[in-house]
Amino acid sequence: MLPAVVKLCCGISYPHLRSMAGLQRTAVALIGQEITHLQQWGQIQHHLRTHTGLNYNEHKPENVNLVPVKEDQLFYVQQGQEAMRKALSMLEDKEGWKAEITKSNGDVIYSKVMPGARKVFRLEAVLEASLDELYDLLFVRVEEMHQWNPSIQHIKVLKHVGPETIVTHEVSAKKIVGNLIGQRDFLSVRHSCKHKSIVYLGGAAIQLDSFPPQEGFVRAEDGPGCIVIQAVDGDTRRSRFTWLLNMDVKGWLPQSIVDQALPKEQLAFTRYLRKRLTASATLG
Repeated sequence: MLPAVVKLCCGISYPHLRSMAGLQRTAVALIGQEITHLQQWGQIQHHLRTHTGLNYNEHKPENVNLVPVKEDQLFYVQQGQEAMRKALSMLEDKEGWKAEITKSNGDVIYSKVMPGARKVFRLEAVLEASLDELYDLLFVRVEEMHQWNPSIQHIKVLKHVGPETIVTHEVSAKKIVGNLIGQRDFLSVRHSCKHKSIVYLGGAAIQLDSFPPQEGFVRAEDGPGCIVIQAVDGDTRRSRFTWLLNMDVKGWLPQSIVDQALPKEQLAFTRYLRKRLTASATLG
């Protein structure tokens, strides 16, 4: 059952699936379940049968908002799923990671040099929040992120595609103390898989003819990157937070400056997120 689903949604072979580590395999299975469920609306059934001739798993995922996907929107769903798959593949590859920053609160950032000499950064932290709370803040209410993260000027959802995929335009704040990169804008597809004990948020840069680079901005490119959120040892109020940051900031900044700035941005984001969670807990 699982190999057929994975072949369908990611175009990978059964031997490759067998070599996957836990997080990647679980995420691919969940993505496959999403595609299977969307078939039941007949939006992609004909398209997939025409191109693959496969029979698919009919199991229904839990807690998925049931929204039909039009065939001309499949592009965005597929782009989001592919970004997730690539990001998880990078995250699961244990070779070559080096510790960059270790904080007294337990937060750690690792880095790895990828082909093309670009670094990616992996942050690991534990947050005092449930999966649902973090999913709500980081995906469902993403347009409100500027209210608690001063490094963001605004995020606008341009397209809602199916139950778990969105296209967003993000603009970073004009000037923040310690920001070495400067203002950028991003056009991205974001995809999510939500399960009882784990949440995956993945994404990557995307191009839209209807939304070209904005005058006065350097358009940076995200991803493929992802966030993985897991409950800590069965504690529903604490979550293990893993964030793979993979970004091309564009412009003319020396790579050494970029490599210093990106992990600092991760730490700043996590600090702002903790403040937001503390404020919510106080109000609650």
